[in-house]
Amino acid sequence: MSRSRTTAVTTVKKPAGSDRRGKITGLAVVVMAAGLGKRMHSRQAKMLHPVAGQAMVLYAVELGLRVAGAPVAVVVGHQAEQVRAAIDRAVSGPRGARVLIVEQRKQLGTGHAVLQSRPVFGVGKRGAPSRYLILNGDTPLLQEKTVRELLRVHETARATVTLLTAELDDASGYGRVVRAPSADRSVVRIVEDRDATEAERAIHEMNVGTYVVDGEFLFSALAKLAPSNAQGEYYLTDIVRLAARAGGRIAAVVLDDPDEGLGVNTRRQLAEAEQVVRWQIRDRWLDAGVTMLDPASTWIDATVRIGKDTVLYPNVTLEGTTVIGEECRLRSHTRLTDCTVGNRVEILDHCVCTDSQVEAEARLGPFVHLRPGVVVRKKAKVGNFVEMKNAELGEGSQANHLSYLGDAKIGNGVNIGAGTITCNYDGSRKFQTVIGDGVFLGSDTQLIAPVTVGEGAVIAAGTTVTEDVPAHALAIARVMQVNRAGWASRRRALATAVPGKAAKKLATSQSKKRR
Repeated sequence: MSRSRTTAVTTVKKPAGSDRRGKITGLAVVVMAAGLGKRMHSRQAKMLHPVAGQAMVLYAVELGLRVAGAPVAVVVGHQAEQVRAAIDRAVSGPRGARVLIVEQRKQLGTGHAVLQSRPVFGVGKRGAPSRYLILNGDTPLLQEKTVRELLRVHETARATVTLLTAELDDASGYGRVVRAPSADRSVVRIVEDRDATEAERAIHEMNVGTYVVDGEFLFSALAKLAPSNAQGEYYLTDIVRLAARAGGRIAAVVLDDPDEGLGVNTRRQLAEAEQVVRWQIRDRWLDAGVTMLDPASTWIDATVRIGKDTVLYPNVTLEGTTVIGEECRLRSHTRLTDCTVGNRVEILDHCVCTDSQVEAEARLGPFVHLRPGVVVRKKAKVGNFVEMKNAELGEGSQANHLSYLGDAKIGNGVNIGAGTITCNYDGSRKFQTVIGDGVFLGSDTQLIAPVTVGEGAVIAAGTTVTEDVPAHALAIARVMQVNRAGWASRRRALATAVPGKAAKKLATSQSKKRR
């Protein structure tokens, strides 16, 4: 994003109680997230639609938490409980305690929405915030550096209200910023599109909807609002007119890149925001030391973390709360969701893993499916066409081919033969299989849970294990092999005779042998 430029500011002064990256003392945040979002044509509240794997509203909440020393109030309305739950899931612990949810029960406009946050800030009491940053919950492209510039300008100008604006070739549908005809071009008021005159609709400067407002002024001004507009609502934008009438200073920051401040109101805008945020995420990890062989095809959610010197091959997808360690290699068409991956792990092509843990120096793939609850310990290997669910594979153990391991606890140094299955489900209940350290499982082994195989035991190929196996024992459970000398030659000879007679003779011969 390009840098912002300021209007009507001639001096630069660092705000008191802040630094360029820290939280600003005395600053509280109000996030407006109560709207219905009719133009999304969705049963789901607009604020819950994801952008890069994260609910839209969380971008504003996280931004507020990074810059503000005082609490962040989120005003919810439509699908209030669902929005609250999404915030609670994403922001927990000490950070979560700083997020306060307030509800706007009736949708009476943006001014009315902000007014609902008044009780949580202790307005009029000692220690109340000295400034308020007001953010829209549908602006996921807004950058922290822009907000900090807005706060700097507000402090430098000693403004009552400072607003973020953008200039568009066509500002239809947006509130227009009306400036005085004087030389300083100061902001006089904001007029909504539906209430604008023909001359005002010709204005190209639009209101982004992000403000910094003096603490003593904000709620006293909101109490004076009247719904005298085409919508019959209490407009937050009217505080600009009230501040100007009271002789207060109105400052503005104009965005060089208007897209940064535009809200998401339609599915098309949601798709556009998704692309922008995805590239921001890629750029951030490239700058942090992650290699992407084809960044455009690499999809990384906003909540993912990646260690340096990790290499991501084309068409890798990292979702949810996935954490990747350092010096890992993730090959093409791999998708990880809510997984934790240690250092120096290699994941080969076409692996799908969900809610699983892979420790350092392990190796997965190709074509591995890890379902929720899997732990792959250090230096273990999970190979071609192996599926695991709610299972632990011990340190140095190997399951290299064509196996299903479900509801299992597998020790260290275990060899899982090709075609091994833990039969964990009896049609109504799940049972666990326990395999001790150093066990060797031959190919095509079935373990009928619940069953335990002791340390160092050997299970012969083709065995169906139905009882516990003692440590260091050999288990064999299969039908005894019978070899019939010359049978194959006689069968081939019969096949060259008259087909009907040959079949009859062969059937008679086999019947006599069975008797």
